Amino acid sequence: MAGKDSDKGKSKEAKKEKQVKKEVVHGKKKEVKKETGLGLSYKKDENFGEWYSEVVVTGEMIEYYDISGCYILRPWAMSIWEILQTFFDAEIKKMKIKNSYFPLFVSPAVLQKEKDHIEGFAPEVAWVTKSGESDLEVPIAIRPTSETVMYPYFSKWIRGHRDLPLRLNQWCNVVRWEFSNPTPFIRSREFLWQEGHTAFATKEEADAEVLEILELYRRIYEEFLAVPVSKGKKSELEKFAGGLYTTTVEAFIPNTGRGIQGATSHCLGQNFAKMFEINFENEKGEKAMVWQNSWAYTTRTIGVMIMTHGDDKGLVLPPKVATTQVIVIPVPYKDANTQGIYDACAATVKTLNESGIRAEADFRDNYSPGWKYSHWEMKGVPLRIEIGPKDLANNQVRAVRRDNGAKTDIPVANLADQVKDVLDSIQQNLFETAKQKREACVQVVKTWDEFTEALSQKKLILAPWCDEEDVEKDVKTRTKGEMGAAKTLCSPFDQPELPEGTLCFASGKPAKKWTYWGRSY
Repeated sequence: MAGKDSDKGKSKEAKKEKQVKKEVVHGKKKEVKKETGLGLSYKKDENFGEWYSEVVVTGEMIEYYDISGCYILRPWAMSIWEILQTFFDAEIKKMKIKNSYFPLFVSPAVLQKEKDHIEGFAPEVAWVTKSGESDLEVPIAIRPTSETVMYPYFSKWIRGHRDLPLRLNQWCNVVRWEFSNPTPFIRSREFLWQEGHTAFATKEEADAEVLEILELYRRIYEEFLAVPVSKGKKSELEKFAGGLYTTTVEAFIPNTGRGIQGATSHCLGQNFAKMFEINFENEKGEKAMVWQNSWAYTTRTIGVMIMTHGDDKGLVLPPKVATTQVIVIPVPYKDANTQGIYDACAATVKTLNESGIRAEADFRDNYSPGWKYSHWEMKGVPLRIEIGPKDLANNQVRAVRRDNGAKTDIPVANLADQVKDVLDSIQQNLFETAKQKREACVQVVKTWDEFTEALSQKKLILAPWCDEEDVEKDVKTRTKGEMGAAKTLCSPFDQPELPEGTLCFASGKPAKKWTYWGRSY
Protein backbone atom coordinates (compact mmCIF):
# COMPACT_ATOMS: atom_id res chain seq x y z
CA MET A 1 0.00 0.00 0.00
CA ALA A 2 2.76 2.41 0.92
CA GLY A 3 4.47 1.66 -2.40
CA LYS A 4 1.40 2.93 -4.24
CA ASP A 5 1.09 5.89 -1.92
CA SER A 6 4.69 6.87 -2.40
CA ASP A 7 4.47 6.47 -6.19
CA LYS A 8 1.41 8.71 -6.15
CA GLY A 9 3.29 11.20 -4.04
CA LYS A 10 6.29 11.08 -6.39
CA SER A 11 4.21 11.63 -9.53
CA LYS A 12 2.44 14.61 -7.93
CA GLU A 13 5.77 15.97 -6.81
CA ALA A 14 7.21 15.50 -10.31
CA LYS A 15 4.28 17.40 -11.84
CA LYS A 16 4.75 20.15 -9.29
CA GLU A 17 8.47 20.28 -10.04
CA LYS A 18 7.72 20.80 -13.73
CA GLN A 19 5.25 23.54 -12.84
CA VAL A 20 7.82 25.10 -10.56
CA LYS A 21 10.49 25.00 -13.26
CA LYS A 22 8.09 26.67 -15.71
CA GLU A 23 7.39 29.27 -13.06
CA VAL A 24 11.08 29.99 -12.60
CA VAL A 25 11.77 30.24 -16.33
CA HIS A 26 8.87 32.63 -16.93
CA GLY A 27 8.98 34.24 -13.47
CA LYS A 28 10.33 37.57 -14.67
CA LYS A 29 7.59 38.01 -17.26
CA LYS A 30 4.83 37.34 -14.74
CA GLU A 31 2.96 39.81 -12.62
CA VAL A 32 4.42 39.52 -9.14
CA LYS A 33 1.13 38.60 -7.44
CA LYS A 34 -0.10 36.06 -10.00
CA GLU A 35 -1.03 32.60 -8.71
CA THR A 36 1.54 29.95 -9.49
CA GLY A 37 1.29 26.26 -10.33
CA LEU A 38 1.93 25.23 -6.74
CA GLY A 39 -1.63 24.51 -5.59
CA LEU A 40 -3.10 21.27 -4.26
CA SER A 41 -4.85 18.85 -6.62
CA TYR A 42 -7.63 18.05 -4.13
CA LYS A 43 -10.07 20.23 -2.22
CA LYS A 44 -10.62 19.69 1.51
CA ASP A 45 -14.42 19.72 1.24
CA GLU A 46 -14.57 17.51 -1.84
CA ASN A 47 -12.08 14.72 -1.13
CA PHE A 48 -10.82 15.00 2.42
CA GLY A 49 -8.71 11.81 2.42
CA GLU A 50 -6.77 12.67 -0.72
CA TRP A 51 -6.45 16.31 0.38
CA TYR A 52 -4.92 15.24 3.69
CA SER A 53 -2.51 12.75 2.06
CA GLU A 54 -1.38 15.50 -0.31
CA VAL A 55 -1.12 18.37 2.18
CA VAL A 56 1.14 16.47 4.61
CA VAL A 57 3.63 15.82 1.80
CA THR A 58 3.48 19.14 -0.08
CA GLY A 59 3.57 21.02 3.24
CA GLU A 60 6.81 19.14 3.94
CA MET A 61 5.53 17.54 7.15
CA ILE A 62 6.19 13.93 6.19
CA GLU A 63 7.57 11.78 3.43
CA TYR A 64 6.19 8.34 2.65
CA TYR A 65 8.49 5.42 3.50
CA ASP A 66 8.89 2.04 1.80
CA ILE A 67 7.23 0.19 4.70
CA SER A 68 3.47 0.71 4.80
CA GLY A 69 2.24 2.65 7.82
CA CYS A 70 5.66 4.17 8.56
CA TYR A 71 6.47 7.80 7.77
CA ILE A 72 9.47 10.09 7.85
CA LEU A 73 8.83 13.11 10.07
CA ARG A 74 10.50 16.05 8.35
CA PRO A 75 11.92 19.04 10.29
CA TRP A 76 8.74 21.11 9.69
CA ALA A 77 6.76 18.50 11.69
CA MET A 78 9.49 17.57 14.15
CA SER A 79 9.87 21.18 15.30
CA ILE A 80 6.15 21.26 16.25
CA TRP A 81 6.65 18.09 18.29
CA GLU A 82 9.64 19.72 20.01
CA ILE A 83 7.61 22.85 20.94
CA LEU A 84 4.90 20.67 22.52
CA GLN A 85 7.56 18.56 24.22
CA THR A 86 9.30 21.62 25.70
CA PHE A 87 5.99 22.83 27.20
CA PHE A 88 4.86 19.47 28.57
CA ASP A 89 8.27 18.44 29.90
CA ALA A 90 8.61 21.67 31.91
CA GLU A 91 5.07 21.26 33.33
CA ILE A 92 5.53 17.66 34.51
CA LYS A 93 8.89 18.58 36.07
CA LYS A 94 7.01 21.17 38.17
CA MET A 95 4.90 18.20 39.35
CA LYS A 96 8.11 16.39 40.42
CA ILE A 97 7.79 13.80 37.63
CA LYS A 98 11.18 12.58 36.42
CA ASN A 99 12.27 11.39 32.98
CA SER A 100 13.73 7.91 32.49
CA TYR A 101 14.16 5.44 29.64
CA PHE A 102 13.21 1.76 29.52
CA PRO A 103 14.14 -0.75 26.78
CA LEU A 104 12.19 -1.20 23.55
CA PHE A 105 12.01 -4.99 23.93
CA VAL A 106 9.63 -7.00 26.12
CA SER A 107 9.82 -10.69 27.00
CA PRO A 108 6.65 -12.70 26.24
CA ALA A 109 6.33 -13.89 29.87
CA VAL A 110 6.19 -10.31 31.17
CA LEU A 111 3.96 -9.03 28.34
CA GLN A 112 1.37 -11.74 29.03
CA LYS A 113 1.23 -11.23 32.77
CA GLU A 114 -1.82 -8.92 32.73
CA LYS A 115 -4.41 -10.89 30.70
CA ASP A 116 -6.91 -8.10 29.83
CA HIS A 117 -4.05 -5.77 28.98
CA ILE A 118 -2.35 -8.08 26.48
CA GLU A 119 -5.69 -9.12 24.95
CA GLY A 120 -6.28 -5.45 24.19
CA PHE A 121 -2.92 -5.11 22.43
CA ALA A 122 -2.24 -8.65 21.08
CA PRO A 123 -3.25 -8.04 17.43
CA GLU A 124 -0.90 -5.04 17.20
CA VAL A 125 2.22 -6.48 18.87
CA ALA A 126 5.25 -6.83 16.55
CA TRP A 127 7.68 -9.65 17.35
CA VAL A 128 11.41 -10.09 16.72
CA THR A 129 11.88 -13.76 15.80
CA LYS A 130 15.32 -13.86 14.14
CA SER A 131 18.87 -12.69 14.72
CA GLY A 132 20.76 -12.81 11.42
CA GLU A 133 19.85 -16.22 10.00
CA SER A 134 19.14 -17.88 13.36
CA ASP A 135 15.71 -18.15 14.91
CA LEU A 136 15.53 -16.76 18.43
CA GLU A 137 14.82 -19.37 21.06
CA VAL A 138 12.19 -17.07 22.57
CA PRO A 139 10.63 -14.36 20.36
CA ILE A 140 10.86 -10.83 21.78
CA ALA A 141 8.03 -8.28 21.54
CA ILE A 142 8.54 -4.62 20.60
CA ARG A 143 6.74 -2.38 23.10
CA PRO A 144 3.22 -1.32 22.11
CA THR A 145 3.18 0.52 25.49
CA SER A 146 5.40 0.11 28.55
CA GLU A 147 3.29 -0.94 31.54
CA THR A 148 4.66 -4.48 31.45
CA VAL A 149 8.20 -3.24 30.73
CA MET A 150 8.32 -0.92 33.74
CA TYR A 151 6.24 -2.51 36.48
CA PRO A 152 8.53 -5.45 37.40
CA TYR A 153 11.04 -2.72 38.37
CA PHE A 154 8.46 -0.63 40.23
CA SER A 155 8.00 -3.73 42.36
CA LYS A 156 11.75 -3.84 42.98
CA TRP A 157 12.12 -0.11 43.78
CA ILE A 158 9.05 0.39 45.96
CA ARG A 159 9.39 -1.11 49.44
CA GLY A 160 7.96 1.35 51.94
CA HIS A 161 5.73 4.44 52.03
CA ARG A 162 8.83 6.67 51.81
CA ASP A 163 9.46 5.33 48.29
CA LEU A 164 6.13 6.82 47.17
CA PRO A 165 5.01 8.48 45.07
CA LEU A 166 7.14 7.10 42.23
CA ARG A 167 6.48 9.31 39.19
CA LEU A 168 8.29 8.57 35.92
CA ASN A 169 7.90 9.66 32.30
CA GLN A 170 9.67 8.62 29.14
CA TRP A 171 9.85 10.18 25.68
CA CYS A 172 10.14 7.34 23.20
CA ASN A 173 8.72 5.52 20.19
CA VAL A 174 6.29 2.61 20.26
CA VAL A 175 5.23 0.13 17.60
CA ARG A 176 1.65 -1.02 16.99
CA TRP A 177 1.32 -3.07 13.85
CA GLU A 178 -1.85 -1.43 12.55
CA PHE A 179 -3.42 -3.01 9.48
CA SER A 180 -6.45 -0.81 8.99
CA ASN A 181 -6.07 2.43 7.05
CA PRO A 182 -2.64 3.74 8.04
CA THR A 183 -2.84 7.56 7.97
CA PRO A 184 0.13 9.89 8.57
CA PHE A 185 0.19 11.10 12.21
CA ILE A 186 -3.27 9.61 12.92
CA ARG A 187 -2.63 5.86 12.61
CA SER A 188 0.91 4.70 12.03
CA ARG A 189 2.84 1.56 12.90
CA GLU A 190 5.52 3.47 14.75
CA PHE A 191 4.91 6.77 16.49
CA LEU A 192 6.51 9.10 19.00
CA TRP A 193 4.93 9.75 22.36
CA GLN A 194 5.52 10.48 26.00
CA GLU A 195 4.24 7.94 28.47
CA GLY A 196 3.95 8.69 32.17
CA HIS A 197 3.78 5.91 34.76
CA THR A 198 3.19 6.74 38.40
CA ALA A 199 2.51 4.92 41.67
CA PHE A 200 0.85 6.34 44.81
CA ALA A 201 -0.03 5.22 48.32
CA THR A 202 -3.68 6.37 47.95
CA LYS A 203 -6.40 6.43 45.32
CA GLU A 204 -7.08 10.12 46.07
CA GLU A 205 -3.55 11.06 44.96
CA ALA A 206 -3.88 8.97 41.80
CA ASP A 207 -7.29 10.49 40.96
CA ALA A 208 -5.93 14.02 41.41
CA GLU A 209 -2.98 13.40 39.08
CA VAL A 210 -5.19 11.89 36.35
CA LEU A 211 -7.06 15.20 36.07
CA GLU A 212 -3.96 17.37 36.42
CA ILE A 213 -2.36 15.62 33.45
CA LEU A 214 -5.60 15.74 31.45
CA GLU A 215 -5.64 19.52 31.89
CA LEU A 216 -2.12 19.70 30.40
CA TYR A 217 -3.39 17.72 27.40
CA ARG A 218 -6.29 20.16 27.01
CA ARG A 219 -3.78 23.01 27.03
CA ILE A 220 -1.67 21.34 24.34
CA TYR A 221 -4.70 21.13 22.06
CA GLU A 222 -6.50 24.36 22.87
CA GLU A 223 -3.69 26.78 23.77
CA PHE A 224 -0.97 25.55 21.42
CA LEU A 225 -2.68 23.76 18.51
CA ALA A 226 -5.87 25.91 18.63
CA VAL A 227 -8.02 22.77 18.51
CA PRO A 228 -11.13 22.61 20.75
CA VAL A 229 -11.54 19.38 22.76
CA SER A 230 -14.01 17.86 25.22
CA LYS A 231 -12.69 16.49 28.49
CA GLY A 232 -14.48 13.37 29.60
CA LYS A 233 -14.47 9.74 30.65
CA LYS A 234 -14.35 6.72 28.35
CA SER A 235 -16.95 3.95 28.65
CA GLU A 236 -16.05 0.58 30.20
CA LEU A 237 -15.89 -0.84 26.68
CA GLU A 238 -13.56 1.88 25.39
CA LYS A 239 -11.30 2.29 28.45
CA PHE A 240 -7.64 1.27 28.54
CA ALA A 241 -7.24 -2.53 28.64
CA GLY A 242 -6.54 -3.57 32.25
CA GLY A 243 -7.19 -0.10 33.71
CA LEU A 244 -9.74 1.11 36.27
CA TYR A 245 -10.97 4.11 34.25
CA THR A 246 -9.80 6.27 31.33
CA THR A 247 -10.15 10.02 30.90
CA THR A 248 -9.67 11.64 27.52
CA VAL A 249 -9.60 14.85 25.53
CA GLU A 250 -11.70 14.21 22.42
CA ALA A 251 -11.40 16.24 19.24
CA PHE A 252 -13.79 16.18 16.29
CA ILE A 253 -13.13 16.58 12.57
CA PRO A 254 -16.19 18.25 10.98
CA ASN A 255 -15.15 17.37 7.40
CA THR A 256 -15.35 13.63 8.05
CA GLY A 257 -17.79 13.65 10.95
CA ARG A 258 -15.38 11.59 13.03
CA GLY A 259 -14.28 11.94 16.62
CA ILE A 260 -10.62 11.48 17.44
CA GLN A 261 -9.10 10.53 20.78
CA GLY A 262 -6.66 13.37 21.43
CA ALA A 263 -4.78 12.07 24.49
CA THR A 264 -5.63 9.84 27.45
CA SER A 265 -4.95 9.82 31.17
CA HIS A 266 -5.72 6.48 32.85
CA CYS A 267 -6.16 5.45 36.45
CA LEU A 268 -4.98 1.84 36.48
CA GLY A 269 -6.26 1.21 39.99
CA GLN A 270 -4.48 -1.73 41.71
CA ASN A 271 -4.81 -4.26 38.91
CA PHE A 272 -1.20 -4.05 37.69
CA ALA A 273 0.06 -3.74 41.29
CA LYS A 274 -1.59 -7.10 41.98
CA MET A 275 -0.10 -8.78 38.90
CA PHE A 276 3.39 -7.36 39.39
CA GLU A 277 3.33 -7.47 43.23
CA ILE A 278 3.96 -3.75 43.71
CA ASN A 279 3.49 -3.64 47.46
CA PHE A 280 4.71 -1.30 50.16
CA GLU A 281 4.69 -1.07 53.93
CA ASN A 282 2.43 1.79 54.96
CA GLU A 283 2.89 4.15 57.92
CA LYS A 284 1.12 1.69 60.23
CA GLY A 285 3.57 -1.05 59.26
CA GLU A 286 0.90 -2.89 57.22
CA LYS A 287 1.46 -4.31 53.73
CA ALA A 288 -0.52 -2.42 51.05
CA MET A 289 -0.78 -2.27 47.26
CA VAL A 290 0.01 0.91 45.31
CA TRP A 291 -2.46 2.84 43.13
CA GLN A 292 -1.18 3.50 39.61
CA ASN A 293 -1.73 5.82 36.65
CA SER A 294 -0.47 5.89 33.10
CA TRP A 295 -0.95 8.72 30.59
CA ALA A 296 0.24 9.60 27.09
CA TYR A 297 -0.04 11.89 24.10
CA THR A 298 1.48 11.20 20.69
CA THR A 299 2.45 12.72 17.34
CA ARG A 300 -1.26 12.25 16.48
CA THR A 301 -1.63 15.78 17.93
CA ILE A 302 0.02 17.15 14.76
CA GLY A 303 -2.41 15.30 12.46
CA VAL A 304 -5.43 16.63 14.37
CA MET A 305 -4.06 20.17 13.99
CA ILE A 306 -3.55 19.73 10.21
CA MET A 307 -7.06 18.30 9.73
CA THR A 308 -8.63 21.09 11.78
CA HIS A 309 -6.97 24.17 10.27
CA GLY A 310 -5.64 23.20 6.82
CA ASP A 311 -7.35 24.62 3.72
CA ASP A 312 -7.20 24.37 -0.08
CA LYS A 313 -3.93 26.31 -0.16
CA GLY A 314 -2.18 23.92 2.23
CA LEU A 315 -1.27 23.87 5.90
CA VAL A 316 -2.38 26.57 8.33
CA LEU A 317 -0.14 26.58 11.40
CA PRO A 318 -1.09 28.24 14.69
CA PRO A 319 1.66 30.78 15.55
CA LYS A 320 2.46 29.15 18.90
CA VAL A 321 3.71 25.97 17.20
CA ALA A 322 4.93 27.30 13.83
CA THR A 323 8.68 26.84 13.32
CA THR A 324 8.65 30.01 11.28
CA GLN A 325 5.99 32.44 12.48
CA VAL A 326 6.80 35.17 9.95
CA ILE A 327 8.28 34.84 6.46
CA VAL A 328 9.72 38.04 4.97
CA ILE A 329 9.71 38.26 1.17
CA PRO A 330 11.45 40.95 -0.90
CA VAL A 331 9.36 42.21 -3.84
CA PRO A 332 11.79 44.10 -6.09
CA TYR A 333 10.28 45.58 -9.27
CA LYS A 334 12.26 46.50 -12.34
CA ASP A 335 14.65 49.43 -11.67
CA ALA A 336 13.85 49.26 -7.93
CA ASN A 337 16.49 49.67 -5.22
CA THR A 338 16.93 45.89 -4.85
CA GLN A 339 19.75 46.12 -2.32
CA GLY A 340 17.75 48.58 -0.21
CA ILE A 341 14.78 46.17 -0.21
CA TYR A 342 17.03 43.21 0.74
CA ASP A 343 18.59 45.22 3.56
CA ALA A 344 15.12 46.20 4.84
CA CYS A 345 14.10 42.50 4.81
CA ALA A 346 17.22 41.50 6.77
CA ALA A 347 16.62 44.33 9.27
CA THR A 348 12.97 43.23 9.67
CA VAL A 349 14.02 39.64 10.46
CA LYS A 350 16.63 40.89 12.95
CA THR A 351 14.10 43.15 14.74
CA LEU A 352 11.52 40.35 14.95
CA ASN A 353 14.05 37.71 16.09
CA GLU A 354 15.31 40.04 18.82
CA SER A 355 11.71 40.34 20.07
CA GLY A 356 11.41 36.56 20.35
CA ILE A 357 9.45 36.12 17.09
CA ARG A 358 10.56 33.23 14.85
CA ALA A 359 11.10 35.05 11.53
CA GLU A 360 13.04 34.25 8.35
CA ALA A 361 13.57 35.91 4.97
CA ASP A 362 13.36 34.14 1.61
CA PHE A 363 16.15 35.63 -0.50
CA ARG A 364 16.20 32.87 -3.15
CA ASP A 365 16.67 34.59 -6.48
CA ASN A 366 15.58 31.69 -8.71
CA TYR A 367 11.94 31.98 -7.63
CA SER A 368 9.50 34.82 -8.26
CA PRO A 369 7.77 36.51 -5.31
CA GLY A 370 4.46 34.97 -6.46
CA TRP A 371 5.93 31.48 -6.31
CA LYS A 372 7.29 32.20 -2.82
CA TYR A 373 3.86 33.39 -1.62
CA SER A 374 2.30 30.08 -2.68
CA HIS A 375 5.17 28.04 -1.26
CA TRP A 376 4.98 29.56 2.23
CA GLU A 377 1.17 29.50 2.19
CA MET A 378 1.41 25.77 1.41
CA LYS A 379 3.70 25.36 4.42
CA GLY A 380 1.22 27.25 6.61
CA VAL A 381 3.42 30.11 7.88
CA PRO A 382 1.05 32.33 9.94
CA LEU A 383 2.21 35.73 8.65
CA ARG A 384 3.88 36.91 5.45
CA ILE A 385 5.66 40.24 5.30
CA GLU A 386 6.27 41.75 1.86
CA ILE A 387 8.69 44.61 1.28
CA GLY A 388 8.65 46.38 -2.09
CA PRO A 389 9.78 49.83 -3.32
CA LYS A 390 6.64 51.58 -2.00
CA ASP A 391 7.06 50.00 1.46
CA LEU A 392 10.71 51.04 1.48
CA ALA A 393 9.79 54.62 0.56
CA ASN A 394 7.04 54.77 3.23
CA ASN A 395 9.13 53.09 5.95
CA GLN A 396 6.55 50.35 6.37
CA VAL A 397 5.93 46.66 5.59
CA ARG A 398 2.91 44.89 4.13
CA ALA A 399 1.66 42.04 6.40
CA VAL A 400 -0.59 39.27 5.01
CA ARG A 401 -2.32 36.79 7.36
CA ARG A 402 -2.42 33.10 6.42
CA ASP A 403 -5.67 32.39 8.30
CA ASN A 404 -7.93 34.92 6.57
CA GLY A 405 -5.78 36.67 3.92
CA ALA A 406 -6.22 40.11 5.57
CA LYS A 407 -3.54 42.66 4.56
CA THR A 408 -2.26 45.53 6.68
CA ASP A 409 0.56 48.04 6.40
CA ILE A 410 2.70 48.20 9.53
CA PRO A 411 5.10 51.10 10.21
CA VAL A 412 8.67 49.94 10.81
CA ALA A 413 8.76 52.06 14.00
CA ASN A 414 6.47 49.71 15.98
CA LEU A 415 6.94 46.57 13.91
CA ALA A 416 7.62 44.00 16.65
CA ASP A 417 4.68 45.02 18.87
CA GLN A 418 2.20 45.05 16.01
CA VAL A 419 3.41 41.73 14.62
CA LYS A 420 3.05 40.17 18.09
CA ASP A 421 -0.53 41.45 18.23
CA VAL A 422 -1.31 40.04 14.78
CA LEU A 423 0.15 36.63 15.72
CA ASP A 424 -1.96 36.58 18.92
CA SER A 425 -5.01 37.49 16.87
CA ILE A 426 -4.31 34.64 14.38
CA GLN A 427 -3.93 32.11 17.23
CA GLN A 428 -7.22 33.25 18.78
CA ASN A 429 -9.08 33.34 15.46
CA LEU A 430 -8.00 29.80 14.54
CA PHE A 431 -9.30 28.49 17.86
CA GLU A 432 -12.59 30.43 17.71
CA THR A 433 -13.25 29.39 14.09
CA ALA A 434 -12.55 25.71 14.91
CA LYS A 435 -14.77 25.95 17.99
CA GLN A 436 -17.67 27.41 16.00
CA LYS A 437 -17.34 24.65 13.37
CA ARG A 438 -17.27 21.98 16.05
CA GLU A 439 -20.25 23.42 17.90
CA ALA A 440 -22.22 23.55 14.65
CA CYS A 441 -21.71 19.76 14.39
CA VAL A 442 -23.05 18.89 17.86
CA GLN A 443 -26.54 17.38 17.67
CA VAL A 444 -28.54 16.54 20.79
CA VAL A 445 -30.72 13.46 20.18
CA LYS A 446 -33.27 11.62 22.35
CA THR A 447 -34.41 8.73 20.12
CA TRP A 448 -32.87 6.03 17.93
CA ASP A 449 -34.33 7.57 14.74
CA GLU A 450 -32.83 10.96 15.59
CA PHE A 451 -29.54 9.19 16.31
CA THR A 452 -29.32 7.42 12.93
CA GLU A 453 -30.33 10.61 11.11
CA ALA A 454 -27.64 12.64 12.93
CA LEU A 455 -25.08 9.92 12.22
CA SER A 456 -25.85 10.04 8.50
CA GLN A 457 -25.25 13.81 8.63
CA LYS A 458 -21.76 13.32 10.18
CA LYS A 459 -22.74 14.90 13.49
CA LEU A 460 -21.08 14.77 16.90
CA ILE A 461 -23.99 13.26 18.80
CA LEU A 462 -24.83 14.02 22.42
CA ALA A 463 -27.36 11.50 23.70
CA PRO A 464 -28.79 10.29 27.04
CA TRP A 465 -27.48 6.79 27.76
CA CYS A 466 -28.14 4.06 30.32
CA ASP A 467 -24.37 3.36 30.62
CA GLU A 468 -24.72 -0.37 29.88
CA GLU A 469 -22.01 -2.22 27.98
CA ASP A 470 -24.44 -4.50 26.11
CA VAL A 471 -26.34 -1.47 24.83
CA GLU A 472 -23.11 0.09 23.53
CA LYS A 473 -22.18 -3.18 21.79
CA ASP A 474 -25.67 -3.30 20.28
CA VAL A 475 -25.32 0.28 18.94
CA LYS A 476 -22.01 -0.73 17.32
CA THR A 477 -23.63 -3.77 15.70
CA ARG A 478 -26.68 -1.84 14.47
CA THR A 479 -24.63 0.97 12.91
CA LYS A 480 -22.01 -1.15 11.14
CA GLY A 481 -21.52 -0.10 7.54
CA GLU A 482 -19.04 1.16 4.99
CA MET A 483 -18.29 4.23 7.12
CA GLY A 484 -17.61 2.14 10.24
CA ALA A 485 -19.71 1.65 13.36
CA ALA A 486 -20.69 4.35 15.83
CA LYS A 487 -19.42 4.14 19.40
CA THR A 488 -19.16 6.21 22.55
CA LEU A 489 -16.49 8.90 22.30
CA CYS A 490 -16.68 10.09 25.92
CA SER A 491 -19.08 11.18 28.65
CA PRO A 492 -18.16 14.85 29.12
CA PHE A 493 -17.26 16.04 32.61
CA ASP A 494 -19.32 19.12 31.82
CA GLN A 495 -22.70 17.32 31.93
CA PRO A 496 -25.87 19.09 30.78
CA GLU A 497 -28.85 18.71 33.09
CA LEU A 498 -30.52 15.28 32.79
CA PRO A 499 -34.21 15.75 33.61
CA GLU A 500 -35.81 13.03 35.73
CA GLY A 501 -37.44 10.35 33.63
CA THR A 502 -35.10 10.84 30.63
CA LEU A 503 -34.71 7.56 28.78
CA CYS A 504 -31.71 6.08 26.98
CA PHE A 505 -31.91 6.80 23.22
CA ALA A 506 -30.94 3.21 22.37
CA SER A 507 -32.49 0.95 25.03
CA GLY A 508 -35.41 2.96 26.41
CA LYS A 509 -34.11 2.29 29.96
CA PRO A 510 -33.61 5.16 32.41
CA ALA A 511 -30.66 7.29 31.28
CA LYS A 512 -27.76 7.82 33.69
CA LYS A 513 -25.66 10.37 31.80
CA TRP A 514 -25.13 12.35 28.62
CA THR A 515 -22.53 10.81 26.30
CA TYR A 516 -20.91 11.84 23.02
CA TRP A 517 -21.34 9.25 20.25
CA GLY A 518 -20.08 9.09 16.70
CA ARG A 519 -17.75 7.41 14.29
CA SER A 520 -14.10 7.78 15.11
CA TYR A 521 -10.57 7.46 13.77
